[in-house]
Amino acid sequence: MRRAFFIVGPTATGKSELAADLAREIGAEVVSADAFQIYRGLDLLMAKPDASTLAKVPHHLIGMIRLSEEMNAEKYRSAATRVVDEINSRGRLAIVVGGSGLSIKALTHGLAPLPEADPQLRENLNAMSLDKLHTQLAELDAEAARTIDTKNRRRVARALEICLLTGKPASEVVVPRRQDDSGLPGSPIPATAATGVFVFRDREELYARINQRVEAMFEQGVIEEVRAAGLMGTTASQMIGLREIRELLDGKMSLMQCIAEIQQATRRYAKRQLTWFRRQTNFSPLNLSLLTHNEARILLRKHLERQRISGFA
Repeated sequence: MRRAFFIVGPTATGKSELAADLAREIGAEVVSADAFQIYRGLDLLMAKPDASTLAKVPHHLIGMIRLSEEMNAEKYRSAATRVVDEINSRGRLAIVVGGSGLSIKALTHGLAPLPEADPQLRENLNAMSLDKLHTQLAELDAEAARTIDTKNRRRVARALEICLLTGKPASEVVVPRRQDDSGLPGSPIPATAATGVFVFRDREELYARINQRVEAMFEQGVIEEVRAAGLMGTTASQMIGLREIRELLDGKMSLMQCIAEIQQATRRYAKRQLTWFRRQTNFSPLNLSLLTHNEARILLRKHLERQRISGFA
């Protein structure tokens, strides 16, 4: 049976460090479930784990594809389940860590087939303003309208397109698969084997950590990183901060304005992540604001022992 332990939550909570230290302690390996860290390049902008964190244990699905390649939840699910199987075959537990809700749901529940794009409908949607797209999406799928980035035109349009083509809310495209599929290559991790925690922090602390992280990105050279980036596909181009830094390079905004806008966009993203994980998962909540790093690690180890999976390593 495929076995994995999930550590999920919003950006800047400290998930990566916690997962690496726990994995090192129990002999596990880490599998990233981040929407953008799977790309090579732009390490600062994507807030990839630093070299010291990556050196603690084997990490998977980080920096494995070019920025020009397209990525989606189905491709991620296929790659991640294959990696989890490989880790399990070595007698080790896979610790899946990240903040991409759809990637997590794809792993634990699988994905329903998505309808192919209709050229005429796609043309009509492309002619609509972003505000109108979002208004119509809210009428057909309030859940998707609350959780999708309202500035991401491609995602809003695609969600509305799915609603119109299927007659169902787009938020229902991720559905449980049969549990007897769990032994097949690429099948979801069954609920009986998918256990984990939803980590978060008090809002003021989380926002302060986000602000500090963005400032550190600029101190470490994110502007030059973006300047040197090559061709990007549609998916990679959606990462937070890319548009703002490009506008800074084009002289369309000041440095201070650029930093402030990225901080604000990241805080909004974290808020959407919090909303999604609270509603969409049954993982045990863990407030890291109430614990030291070592206390959190010990608590997770005890959680694994209660679930009788720490001995899997």
